[in-house]
Amino acid sequence: MAMVAFLVEHDPEVMLRPAVADRLSRLGVTSVSLLRDGDVVCVVLEGWAFDPVSSTEAAAVAIGADASSRIFRPVIQSALRPLIEET
Repeated sequence: MAMVAFLVEHDPEVMLRPAVADRLSRLGVTSVSLLRDGDVVCVVLEGWAFDPVSSTEAAAVAIGADASSRIFRPVIQSALRPLIEET
């Protein structure tokens, strides 16, 4: 699944209104996560049909990210499972 994350250091009005959700879904986004602390907002977009190479700029515009926002793309993604020791 393709993923991109935007770190926005000012306090944007990141709201998932119907028009924003529609624009993102047209880009192939099927999941949106919003994380924040006191200073930074992180918006994570995911989708099987989402192409972060060609759609990151349109997605940034849709969520209200500006030129000062940092964009993160995955380096590695892995499922983990506990190691079962043989007895």
